[in-house]
Amino acid sequence: MPAKRRTFPLGNPLGRRLTRNGGDTGEPVAAQPVSGAAPVASRLVDSAVYTQGYRYASPGSLAETYRCLHEQDDAMAWIGLYRADADQITSLAQEFKLHDLAVEDAITAHQRPKLERYGDTLFVVLRAARYVDALEEVAFSELHLFVGPGFVITVRHGEAPDLAAVRRRMESDPQMLARGPEAVLYAILDQVVDGYAPVVAGLENDIDEIETEVFGGDPKVSRRSYELSREVIDFQRAARPMLGVLDALSAGFVKYGTEEELQRYLRDVADHLTQVVERVDGFRHLLQNILTVNATLVSQQQNEEMRSLTAASYEQNEEIKRVSSWAAILFAPTLIGTVYGMNFDHMPELHWQYGYLFAIVLMALVCGSLYLIFKRRDWL
Repeated sequence: MPAKRRTFPLGNPLGRRLTRNGGDTGEPVAAQPVSGAAPVASRLVDSAVYTQGYRYASPGSLAETYRCLHEQDDAMAWIGLYRADADQITSLAQEFKLHDLAVEDAITAHQRPKLERYGDTLFVVLRAARYVDALEEVAFSELHLFVGPGFVITVRHGEAPDLAAVRRRMESDPQMLARGPEAVLYAILDQVVDGYAPVVAGLENDIDEIETEVFGGDPKVSRRSYELSREVIDFQRAARPMLGVLDALSAGFVKYGTEEELQRYLRDVADHLTQVVERVDGFRHLLQNILTVNATLVSQQQNEEMRSLTAASYEQNEEIKRVSSWAAILFAPTLIGTVYGMNFDHMPELHWQYGYLFAIVLMALVCGSLYLIFKRRDWL
């Protein structure tokens, strides 16, 4: 008969406060595929069985993990999977009596952060984030956790968070690891929240650059501001629901008799997460203001251009008026001279002694009249 495993109170989701030292890479996994490449195969990243806070065995398969787990009393299995396939999840579900709905969520992924309780097993969905400096954008990953009596199962759908660093830190403190699955859950929550700090710093730097570009007249700033707004919204959708997860864990303090010290640790994580959420909310409002200011500046620039075009058009119209006025004035003597220049024997005043003087006076009279008319209308 297999040995009986110790049952841990799931109302204690915490261990002792860890040193915040973070890491740049997660568990040792194959690189994610680029667009058009073959998908990354699912794999068992690390599996270990612990007793009294120390690693008892490092099985190379799920079946061996089950065997080692049953060999020891008060043992805990910590199984880390990367993009687990249906067969692996089904095997775990049969061994640890996982609920069908949680199993389905773990296979299909694309879930929002949440906490579900199925009997004595917790199913937690988290969304980790990391800032990609080369692309100046935020990459999101999904993490599923099954936490139950004597076992912790992590299913990672992406590169973050750095669960290998979490495992190393936990193993370096056997006393804390001996607290059981709830300590591991706390450590992972802490790692995910700590991973938000570089993202917040990266977004803040991007916003500072956008503010400079807005007042510098960069025409591409509108597109960049919109794209950054989308990233901030996605970050909000990843971080804000985690407050509900932490609140749900806190609600079980009294029911499961969680130690006061452990409650403080979880509240500390909640405080850090609240700060992140508040800053991200501020980013969103700031970006909205930036978009508004940019739209105002663009509108002002367009108005200035329209005024410049209007002024140029006005000046052009004035020139046309002046040219047209002088053309009309000069047209009158030209017309009279043309008429009297025709070779006809019988024309009025043609042989008149004062005909020439009459033509000159008529030209001057017509030109003067036109000049006065145009001058009065401010055409000249």
